[in-house]
Amino acid sequence: MGRRARGRRLQQRPQGAEDGAEGGGKRREAGWEGGYPEIVKENKLFEHYYQELKIVPEGEWDQFMEALREPLPATLRITGYKSHAKEILHCLKNKYFKELEDLEVDGQKVEVPQPLSWYPEELAWHTNLSRKILRKSPQLEKFHQFLVSETESGNISRQEAVSMIPPLLLNAHPHHKILDMCAAPGSKTTQLIEMLHADMNVPFPEGFVIANDVDNKRCYLLVHQAKRLSSPCIMVVNHDASSIPRLTIDVNGKKEILFYDRILCDVPCSGDGTMRKNIDVWKKWTTLNSLQLHGLQLRIATRGAEQLVEGGRMVYSTCSLNPIEDEAVIASLLEKSEGALELADVSSELPGLKWMPGITQWKVMTKDGQWFSEWEAVPHGRHTQIRPTMFPPKDPERLQAMHLERCLRILPHHQNTGGFFVAVLVKKSSMPWNKRPPKLQGEPREPVRSGPTDPAELESKPVGGIDDTEITERAENVENNGSKKDGVCGPPPSKKMKLFGFKEDPFVFIPEDDPLFPPIQKFYALDPSFPKMNLLTRTTEGKKRQLYMVSKELRNVLLNNSERVKVINTGIKVWCRNNSGEEFDCAFRLAQEGIYTLYPFINSRIITVSMEDVKILLTQENPFFRKLSSETYSQAKDLAKGSIVLKYEPDPTKPDTLQCPIVLCGWRGKASIRTFVPKNERLHYLRMMGLEVLAEKKKEGAVLAPESEGGSGPPEAEEAGAEHGVEPAASASVDAAPGPNPAEGALPR
Repeated sequence: MGRRARGRRLQQRPQGAEDGAEGGGKRREAGWEGGYPEIVKENKLFEHYYQELKIVPEGEWDQFMEALREPLPATLRITGYKSHAKEILHCLKNKYFKELEDLEVDGQKVEVPQPLSWYPEELAWHTNLSRKILRKSPQLEKFHQFLVSETESGNISRQEAVSMIPPLLLNAHPHHKILDMCAAPGSKTTQLIEMLHADMNVPFPEGFVIANDVDNKRCYLLVHQAKRLSSPCIMVVNHDASSIPRLTIDVNGKKEILFYDRILCDVPCSGDGTMRKNIDVWKKWTTLNSLQLHGLQLRIATRGAEQLVEGGRMVYSTCSLNPIEDEAVIASLLEKSEGALELADVSSELPGLKWMPGITQWKVMTKDGQWFSEWEAVPHGRHTQIRPTMFPPKDPERLQAMHLERCLRILPHHQNTGGFFVAVLVKKSSMPWNKRPPKLQGEPREPVRSGPTDPAELESKPVGGIDDTEITERAENVENNGSKKDGVCGPPPSKKMKLFGFKEDPFVFIPEDDPLFPPIQKFYALDPSFPKMNLLTRTTEGKKRQLYMVSKELRNVLLNNSERVKVINTGIKVWCRNNSGEEFDCAFRLAQEGIYTLYPFINSRIITVSMEDVKILLTQENPFFRKLSSETYSQAKDLAKGSIVLKYEPDPTKPDTLQCPIVLCGWRGKASIRTFVPKNERLHYLRMMGLEVLAEKKKEGAVLAPESEGGSGPPEAEEAGAEHGVEPAASASVDAAPGPNPAEGALPR
């Protein structure tokens, strides 16, 4: 910016903006807050449009608008797997929520969070506490710290209430193959992963989640969210959802198309249901957004329907109230499916949820307020902006047969939420364009006819247009002619697919005869049933530093589709190479990220610890054997130095103690044991055991060890800990007995 321009901007600043505190007061009086004009929550065109469409019941318009102008209440969902989620819920209800009772902040009584009536098992809550109050109020500091820490460790998710509905209506089970088409930022994806792991005793569910997003950067946000749940059954891919490739899998030696049992189709939308949190929508709202998105939404939904298995369920959802993005897309999809799809009646599936039925009549409005009630009335000049699929079907019988009233519309004033739309579709048979009989070898193909000229015909033309048999044949040809190495799943060749964003490392499965595995198998006495074929690494050359694991179903997907899919991330880390691994019997130590998946297969180097032992191990940096119980010492004394498993089993006869099992990775040193657990996970376990974690602060003359560094323990433990995200235990300040000075030497008793 030039000097003159800066001078002009200074002259244009509101009076008093440069006058410090006093000027700040003047600025606020003038309607400025922090240098920005306050957004007026009004939009006449928005009101005119939705009043005309009658999406709100008669007599409720004022309540509807009033609710839209109020800030959205904060909602949180307890994530994680069943037993851990119950412990967090117990901790929230009996400790943190109790402390909020009768509490006043700035003279206003704090409303205790309430469970969402329609969410199962009280695992979702809403509160009127704004983020500002949570951050600023000293009385709420502990609660705020709890929320931040548990969110970072993946045990709590700050998720909008209405956003929790689509995964619930998907009704996913552990054996289902699930596709999340537009998955970022990933809160719905985590819900789906939790459903796969409904039974914590099954480390590898048969099902999996493939989470896709078109935005490469948002894919990494998705990876971060999914990683918090440490599942071997999630794969993140990066494609345009409207043309996401068909995948093939190997079924008894034959290539078959992968059809999904469940598909979540939460499409990009104009977002006018989010006005309560995205205030910009008030100013920017226009019908043009919906008109521009309708075609993309229909293409994505069509692509989803093509990849759904017969009898499968697809949920289509938007955070928009506009029928052009909602019922118009569903009606058009139903019409082009010719009976292959139908709307499911889900009215009884979420008792307690208030919703309005889908509408069956609507009109289309341009951004300048011009209305059209049928396609024939649209002038030719508007045909690129307004499409025939945006209008309701004319034939009353066809319209009635669609049962658009089975769609769910969530209005903000009914249960103090955002606005939302959900439709649940069930597939009865193949889509019409996928029913062509297979071509015989050598049979001449039909000549390509010229494309349709009627816009209505153009619009209803399916995405893809290739039959299933043809795809299978192509897949087999690629597999047979390809010269790729066995077990290496690299990124797609750049000639075949344009790569955007970072180029990912390949996914390389460990060969059966790899000499790397037998020492691991022997050291940890792995069960013969351990699926070593599912181990992979991310490098084709040099030393393998990390070993990851996927389920056998995802292995099948990876090996058969590396030419056509861009995989961003899959698998959980189960072993890391020690920096000085050759000194020990095994060069690889266990990783906390994958311990719950790996633990059922480990038969050696397991130490059962008491709750008191766990507290000591998580609060003291490098406790000597004599600090631990005699039972723990007797198990540890005969073990060779190296990686160990520390297992806490709950005592059902003591219901007041922690009632979920805990499995931690540790290191048996010369005379001590230490844990290698990420900071937030460590704080989580301490909280569950009733220890209040204080704010971490730098003390005078002492700096806490950063996450990737070890403390002052034995050198072998230091080296084992110098991996990503692992911290020595004592860098948390906890209301517990002060730990020993790690420098004081003592022999184990």
